[in-house]
Amino acid sequence: MLPSRAAILSYLTILSGSAGRLVISLVYFLIVANTLTLGEFGLFATASSTGLILSRLLAFGFVSPLYRVATVKPRLLGAYLAGFAVLSLVSLPLIAIVAGAAYELLFADRLAAWPFALIIVAEVVCWRPVEVVAIVNNGLRRFRQAALLVIIGSSLRTGAALLFLALGDRSLGTWAAAYLAATCISLAVALVAFLPPARWRFVRALYPRRMADAVFAGAADIVFYVQSELDKLLVLGLAGERTAGLYAIALRVIDLTAMPVRSFNQMLVQKIMQDRGIGGGKRLAAYEAGIALVSIAGLVAVIVALKPFPGLLGHNVSAAAYLFAPMLLVPAFRNLVEYHAELLYARERTGSRIVLLCLLTALKAGLISLVMTRFVADEGWASWMNLVFGLVYLASAGFTYRLLALRATPALRTGP
Repeated sequence: MLPSRAAILSYLTILSGSAGRLVISLVYFLIVANTLTLGEFGLFATASSTGLILSRLLAFGFVSPLYRVATVKPRLLGAYLAGFAVLSLVSLPLIAIVAGAAYELLFADRLAAWPFALIIVAEVVCWRPVEVVAIVNNGLRRFRQAALLVIIGSSLRTGAALLFLALGDRSLGTWAAAYLAATCISLAVALVAFLPPARWRFVRALYPRRMADAVFAGAADIVFYVQSELDKLLVLGLAGERTAGLYAIALRVIDLTAMPVRSFNQMLVQKIMQDRGIGGGKRLAAYEAGIALVSIAGLVAVIVALKPFPGLLGHNVSAAAYLFAPMLLVPAFRNLVEYHAELLYARERTGSRIVLLCLLTALKAGLISLVMTRFVADEGWASWMNLVFGLVYLASAGFTYRLLALRATPALRTGP
């Protein structure tokens, strides 16, 4: 079945927001990556990744019920927004404890405590609520507002990067302060101009029913981001700040090419949640092939652009450019694993999603540790990342499609 005109327009709206964010984020990334030293950028990227993981603890995962209610029962939005706000405050002490432990484990000998704290606050307290406002708008099918909010947030970060570039003090501490200021302004804009109108009320009866779903979805989200960001943390711990900086730059370029895929994932999840169906095997195979091709094409475009102009993206990005071609298949594998996780989320297989992501996290940790301890000295580790992410993808695909097939079998036998 061909997609409807409304679905195409919705996707194009989301994609236009992603394209705008891509351009703005690219400018922001290039300024920061080329202004900080490689070691400092590696520390910033890993601290930001830590904050990204910790931000999923905010409100104990209540974002999932909030998104579902915005998608299917928007009249209850006010009650769920109030619950998210209260649970966010309650979760902050736990986040602070985990952040302190992460600092002592990974950053204590490499980075002062206060820039680390500024980055964590920016990601958890400021940027995560901005994302939540965008998520709610997407659930309400207000795609234009969600896209505009994300573009504004990215623009503010780019403005902070330009200000940072203009300053004489280009230390990581100065950038952390500018980063926090930009995300604080983004939060104010989100709450004042983009939060959908709703009558907030704290309905205590909701939480016994919804907290199990919230905690499971939050745990799955945390494990997903641990699985996704773990490689940066491992590279920092095993290979040091400079290699972590090079790897973070390569992964950031790869991540920028994934935005069209994430727009598609978002539309697909909404469609599955509303229709309670997932489509046949041929359709899923076509989705996988399309995601792989788009992902690889994005990185190929970057490589082709850098061939005649190796300094096009700045000196630090140029220093990492030799990693792009050896890691050519990594974008496809990373994006397909993310796609599998979205399929399980859309079918409400939260427990299975957690099991899968835990398995993938353990597999990735073992493989990356092996690669970084065996091949980091001769810089041969980059090409081995294709095998690492390829094996992770195969494990993810085998688990996901077997699970979805088992769930579909009874329906095929019993009929409508």
